[in-house]
Amino acid sequence: MKRKYIAAVLTVFAMTTVCSTAFASTEHYTDSSIVGAETGWDEWVANWDETASDFTKVSLTPGKDDTELNFAWYSEKTDAAATPVVHFGTDKDALDTFEGTSGEVDQDLTGDKAYEYNHVTVTGLEPNTTYYYTVEKNGEQTEPVEYTTKSTDTVKMIYVGDPQVGASKGQTQDGAELVPDDGAANTAARNDGFSWNRTLNTALAENPDVNFVISAGDQVNKTGAAKEEEYASYLSADALTSLPVATTIGNHDSLNPDYAYHFNNPNNTENGKTAAGGDYYYSYGDGLFIVLNTNNYNVAEHQNTIEEAVKAYPDATWRVVTIHQDIYGSGLDHSDTDGMILRTQLTPIFDANDIDVVLQGHDHTYSRSKLLYGDGQTHQSYEFSLNADGTDYDWDHAANVETGEQITLNPEDGDTEAQAALDAFHEDNQCYTIEDVDGNTVTDPQGTLYMTANSASGSKFYELVSTQQDYIAARSQNWLPSYSIITMDAAKFSIDTYQITDDGSVEAIDDTFTIEKTAK
Repeated sequence: MKRKYIAAVLTVFAMTTVCSTAFASTEHYTDSSIVGAETGWDEWVANWDETASDFTKVSLTPGKDDTELNFAWYSEKTDAAATPVVHFGTDKDALDTFEGTSGEVDQDLTGDKAYEYNHVTVTGLEPNTTYYYTVEKNGEQTEPVEYTTKSTDTVKMIYVGDPQVGASKGQTQDGAELVPDDGAANTAARNDGFSWNRTLNTALAENPDVNFVISAGDQVNKTGAAKEEEYASYLSADALTSLPVATTIGNHDSLNPDYAYHFNNPNNTENGKTAAGGDYYYSYGDGLFIVLNTNNYNVAEHQNTIEEAVKAYPDATWRVVTIHQDIYGSGLDHSDTDGMILRTQLTPIFDANDIDVVLQGHDHTYSRSKLLYGDGQTHQSYEFSLNADGTDYDWDHAANVETGEQITLNPEDGDTEAQAALDAFHEDNQCYTIEDVDGNTVTDPQGTLYMTANSASGSKFYELVSTQQDYIAARSQNWLPSYSIITMDAAKFSIDTYQITDDGSVEAIDDTFTIEKTAK
């Protein structure tokens, strides 16, 4: 039986555009009316109309290195020119002025109301320093916001997967179905935005010294459609006024330019582009972070990005890649189908560029791989092709790039030929070697660690595959929102993962895993 169905028919952006498929989520989700009953849910609901209609919230993104900070926000379009200006400094009464760029927002995405996006980069930041900032919206400064940098000798990050605000659509809350309607009528986005905020607040209460967040994609839910109320809900999280997020383009983000309006990513490249943007990279502390838009299946372009980033920051101790699709995951809906598609191509590229860690999302389950490297053999390359009328990807098949063969991913019972082709596809994707190491602290490994994050908001969960793959060291699905804390310095890279129970308690769901390096 097929576990996937097409949710909508969309206009294709380009041959590399990702599909609008919705997957078979389970009955489990985080009901904010229950987990937030005593912690602000009623107030959130009372303010929801205002929250959902405010498209002008500021988003912060790491700059090209830890001395920079990127800003993005909408302002209403008027007869006057936009004012993409940030005022920033240590003295709130004497802030320095930083100017940037602006552009028009597609009004089809904002209910035909005219907005402009503003992108500004602030430079000259020092660690362990308290700053203040305001932004200009149509020439008017906002109220000052405090922003404090942390140490760059030891860097701490919150790593999350799939907040996917709005994905709880169809679930039941207080006897009514959560719906993905536009604006304030999007009760699914109302539910999920509260839980996303709760996760960030919980993680920061436990880890107040975090430098920034890494999101492995799918910030929002409505694929290829207007969804500003979902972005408004996502960006309304308390922490995000003073906490940068390095986002990844997920399949639900990929089809519209609204992602590129809302997030001012550093070192943007022309590689791996879909409507939402392409690959980018940045340096922070001892790490080089490379973010690939794997909704584009042109792996040669992703390779170019990785090589460009390594050349730009050759002395980084750690090389970390973030992708949305989990090429080594353990979720039922993706890990053995579309998640696997790029495995044969990306594994040797990661090996050749000494990538230490790959952070993934997409499968709404948690898993940690063993240390993996390529098997040194020649393998086929795969991708998704467009369907017959060119409106979407053909999610029932994987395409062999070299031969053009269409591989049915869910063969009908008794179709022995299709099953044999699928078996051969799976066999070809056994393209990895499992490194022989002991324990959860490893020194100077050859292989790469692959992490898959569960949903940070709990808006949607998937099942694990019935049989744990041999490349997986640990996995879990407890139907609870989760997050990881990454701690990185010049000698160690450690990751701890936690889940948040309905009563707000924080529980570890895996042992600490640490990679040590004795030399770069």
